[in-house]
Amino acid sequence: MKKIIIAIDGHSSCGKSTLAKSLAKELDYIYVDTGAMYRAVTLYFIQNKIDLSDLIQVEESLKHINIRFQKSGELTHTFLNDKDVEFEIREMSVSNKVSEVAEISVVRKVLVREQQEMGIDKGLVMDGRDIGTVVFPDAELKIFLTASIAVRTRRRFEELNQKGVIVNYKVVENNLNHRDHIDSTRSDSPLKQADDALLIDNSEMDKEKQLEMVKNLALAKILAKRR
Repeated sequence: MKKIIIAIDGHSSCGKSTLAKSLAKELDYIYVDTGAMYRAVTLYFIQNKIDLSDLIQVEESLKHINIRFQKSGELTHTFLNDKDVEFEIREMSVSNKVSEVAEISVVRKVLVREQQEMGIDKGLVMDGRDIGTVVFPDAELKIFLTASIAVRTRRRFEELNQKGVIVNYKVVENNLNHRDHIDSTRSDSPLKQADDALLIDNSEMDKEKQLEMVKNLALAKILAKRR
């Protein structure tokens, strides 16, 4: 059976990764969390006190960063230079800086190239901010996922609490609004819906219904490739 590339873009904390992981499992496709890649780079920059305004330093630092993903039970963990950083990259210290790091053109150039190499053989579900517009503009299926800021704040707040991270609700809301603004207004590859992407607002949609809808869309695209 011929395989396709599925691009899922959207705002922070709207459930892109959850949908992409579940869909990849259903289709037996590879899942790539590009947000985790940018978070890993951000963590490296924080740990090594990299000055984001010094582009020479930033570019040199990128040469020393290796990111890979590894399955651990039902989860996929992110490794930075062979260290499991899956939980570290989800902390607020990283969340507060990741959009600033992601708007640096040289960072995007390096990571986009790596992401495109991952999709050479297709059979891939990738989520992020610019997958359907920049990374894979010819992806057979493009989804743009969103939800209200109130719903996204609650989801993110609950997710952090479940991981034992104590944080103020308003801090989470402000962080999401700040990231939305940076992601949507940056000059390089801003967050926007691709012209041929399907918009899904899942503010009042459960995960099972959403997965079933997107899975059916994917199967239709896969079937069309056989004709």
